Amino acid sequence: MRGLVVKNTGSWYQVKTDDGRLIDTKLKGSFRLKDIQSTNPISVGDHVLIEENPEGTALIYEIEDRKNYIIRRSSNLSKQSHIIAANLDQAFLIVTVNYPITTPTFIDRFLATTEAYSVPASIFFNKIDRYNEEDTEYMDALIHLYETIGYTCYKISASKDSDFSFMKDLLRDKITLFSGHSGVGKSTLINRLVPDINQKTQEISEYHNKGMHTTTFSEMIPLTEGGYIIDTPGIKGFGVFDMEGVEISHYFPEIFKFSHNCKFNNCTHRKEPGCAVREALKDHYISESRYKSYLSMLDDKNENKYREPQ
Repeated sequence: MRGLVVKNTGSWYQVKTDDGRLIDTKLKGSFRLKDIQSTNPISVGDHVLIEENPEGTALIYEIEDRKNYIIRRSSNLSKQSHIIAANLDQAFLIVTVNYPITTPTFIDRFLATTEAYSVPASIFFNKIDRYNEEDTEYMDALIHLYETIGYTCYKISASKDSDFSFMKDLLRDKITLFSGHSGVGKSTLINRLVPDINQKTQEISEYHNKGMHTTTFSEMIPLTEGGYIIDTPGIKGFGVFDMEGVEISHYFPEIFKFSHNCKFNNCTHRKEPGCAVREALKDHYISESRYKSYLSMLDDKNENKYREPQ
C-alpha cells in the first residue's frame, strides 16, 4: 500500500494512505536508505510503501525516489545528516532581524541548501511591528540585497496583520516548507493561516533574545485551499552536508555568475590570481556578508567538521 509521510515523531511515522487513512508506522528492520547516512532515513513528504499488520499499525518497507529534499549536517553527529523534508514545491524561510536575531550567515546557508537541491525559496521578514528605526533600516538593506540576487522577500507581522490572503495564494496546491530559528513566529503564522490547527506558541527569552522550541516534531499540515505546510522544529544552524568545496560557489548565484571569468576553473575565490569574484567583491557587485557566508561554508568542508554559526 502506498502513502505519504505526514508526521515524524522520532520513533513513529504517521502515513496518510492513498485511500485517505492515517496509519502509525515504523521502519521495517531490513530497511536501508542508499547513499545517505542520515539520522532520519524517512522524512515528512516522503512517499512510501507500507504493509499493514493485524494490530492496526504498519511497516515501511520501501521509499519512492524523491524529487528533492532539504538536508543539513546533524549538529550532534557531524558525519551524519538530518533530512528536514522531502518532495517540496517551495520553501519559506521565516526570519527576524530582532526578537530573536537571524544572522545573514544563517539565511545564506539555508538559501545555498535550497539552491543545491532545487527548491525555490522566499524570505519572510516577520515581527515588523516590533522594530525600531535601526532595525527597520537594517531589514530594508537585507531585503534590497536578497531581492537584487533574485529572492522574493516579504514584510509581515504574524501577530498583527489582518489579511494573509496573499500568502494563502502562494501556498495554494503546493507543498511548502516553513523553516527558521525558534521564536521567529512560525507557529503564530501557521495559526493565522490554519485557524483550527492551534499550534503551540511561546514567547522568546528576552534575556538571551533567542527563541525556545515549541514544535517538537515535523508535520505536514493540510490546507483547505489545497496543498500542505510542512512545519518543522526551529533550528539553530545549517551545517553543510553532501556538497563538494568546489560546488559551494554554484549555490550563491551572484558568486557563480562572476566565477565564469576566473583565471582558473577550480578557483576557490580565496587567494588565487585572476579571481573575478574577488574583483567583483572589491567593486561591490558581491556583498561582504555573502562572501563571508561562502567562506564559512568552505571552512566547514575544509575542516571536515560542523560549527554552529552564531
